Amino acid sequence: MIASTLLLLLAGAQAGPDRIDLDPARMTLDTGETVTVTATVWSDDGMVIADAPVRWIAMNPEVAAVDQAGQVTAVSPGEARIAARTGNVMSFAAVVVRALPVAGIEADLPVATLLTGTSAPLQVAATGPGGERVAEAELSYASSDEGVASVDATGRVYAHAPGMARVTIGSGDATATVAVIVQAGELGPVEVVPGELRARTGDVVRFEVLASTALYPEWSVSGAGAQIEADGTEGVFVAERPGTYRITAVYGEGLAAVASATVTARIEEAELVRVGRGAAAEHHSGDTWVFEGVDGRDYAYVGTYMYDWMKVWDVTDPAAPVLTDSVQLDARRINDVKIHGSNRLGILTREGASDRRNGIVVLDLSDPAHPSIISEYKRTVPGGVHNVWIEGDLVYAVHNGTSDIHIIDISDPAAPDEVGRWGMPESDHKSLHDVIVQDGYAYLSYWDDGAVTLDVGAGTHGGTPTEPAFVSRYRYPAGNTHTAWRAGRYLFVGDEIFPDDWDADAPIEARGYIHVLDMADMNNPVEVARYEVPEAGAHNIWVEGDRLYVGYYQAGLRVVDISGELRGDLYRQGREIAILKTTDAQSTVPNWGMTWGAQIHKGHIFTSDLNSGLWVVKLVEGQRIIS
Repeated sequence: MIASTLLLLLAGAQAGPDRIDLDPARMTLDTGETVTVTATVWSDDGMVIADAPVRWIAMNPEVAAVDQAGQVTAVSPGEARIAARTGNVMSFAAVVVRALPVAGIEADLPVATLLTGTSAPLQVAATGPGGERVAEAELSYASSDEGVASVDATGRVYAHAPGMARVTIGSGDATATVAVIVQAGELGPVEVVPGELRARTGDVVRFEVLASTALYPEWSVSGAGAQIEADGTEGVFVAERPGTYRITAVYGEGLAAVASATVTARIEEAELVRVGRGAAAEHHSGDTWVFEGVDGRDYAYVGTYMYDWMKVWDVTDPAAPVLTDSVQLDARRINDVKIHGSNRLGILTREGASDRRNGIVVLDLSDPAHPSIISEYKRTVPGGVHNVWIEGDLVYAVHNGTSDIHIIDISDPAAPDEVGRWGMPESDHKSLHDVIVQDGYAYLSYWDDGAVTLDVGAGTHGGTPTEPAFVSRYRYPAGNTHTAWRAGRYLFVGDEIFPDDWDADAPIEARGYIHVLDMADMNNPVEVARYEVPEAGAHNIWVEGDRLYVGYYQAGLRVVDISGELRGDLYRQGREIAILKTTDAQSTVPNWGMTWGAQIHKGHIFTSDLNSGLWVVKLVEGQRIIS
């Protein structure tokens, strides 16, 4: 009887998944266009598994995104793959996203005249119907007199004989014309300097061409382990792999000068050493802020997620944090904690209040081990405050309801009041996530609207602390602009990408990386480098000296050398100098770390982990620690 029942059960059992058919398996889309892909799961006995759970994954989210219903959205021009997975079986669909149509073209030459025999690149900017920049526009070029000046398919103009020619640049119905004036003259000797050099991976070297007149050569480098880009007359070189490279500057038809670079591996002797823990396994932890209290002791205040307490840790002895108190709020998330410059006031942000009136909470820190609530401010920010920054007696608050930055005066802590506000105009998908104020500028992380810079007292664009003035915006196709930090000429901007079906109580496969923007021209930020750890996602950042500290979610706490000029892929260049995984078996998601960020305080690094609480770490440089 038992044997018969077992046979019936086996006969009725459904076979496991064997393959997934996707329809369509290949698609070509315009930016912004959507298509729904259907997945048919087949068993190993050739039957369709009707209710098989399918998870969708965007392999290149900066080009094409996908939700858990299989709807694919074209984000930016390029090629991408979309994956469908059930069990251990995966299938892929190919996505080609066409470039935006070009509605306008602006073009110029970097020099007024060209000497016969030389060449120069056209500087072309193509824009779409909405005025957005079209990065990889398909352009055509033609010269009115090729005997005077010709132009190749890349837009480089070659001067042949004295005279004037007109070069026309076109794409669809959009055109632009540039006058090219050619003069006779002797160029004389030409050389590239430095002619020979030694460098490390990640070192940026600027090559120049010495000649009797300014030349704008076409730069190239041998091998796949390095890159060189033109920047005005210079060639900006950086290598990801050790080796000997040949650098060539082509400055005319059949005319070139060469140099060489010997590159060695970038080796930094450093280690992140765990010092202490403020473990929390019963709830998710949020943001952390560390400070010296008015009593002379050090404290770490840690917010919580899906929990209504802010935790108070005495970290005077970093190796042995002591939980001294907690502050309970009507909230489902205390995302952000910030401390006033006097160390006598604190700000907590609140989301998910039961009465839907959230706002901020002002703390009295006269007894920092046992903070107390002075007041709450909800009137203009009831919809939840995600992040804040304190500058003097002003709190810059990110309001979920309006997606504006609300400026709240706390000079009278018992009676906070809004004194200013700024928001992105004319945005269909406005979502403000974070703010930081540095040297008179506010840097706003506006999710799909990019990184926005405001003058809040810098004096460059007429802004004041309570009446911000717009400076610039940098937007990239993948969106999810989450955080920013200014250090020197660079703005480090992190994006945060979670799968649509993420669950805080399960492992989260986060994605996103750090974009490095050159802010030398505040009005026109330029992305020059990136720091991207494969198969992981960036979160909060901190910069001190020439070190970038990143809470890189499931990839742990990372420390990156950002000394000197930055170009290219910092991860591949070996600029990463230390790693510590904040994983713990005793956590809300055992053995799955989600490092939140980093703050440097008195020589130690403090971070929280979404799943396991407070971590205290020390960066030891100049030696390798053996454990």
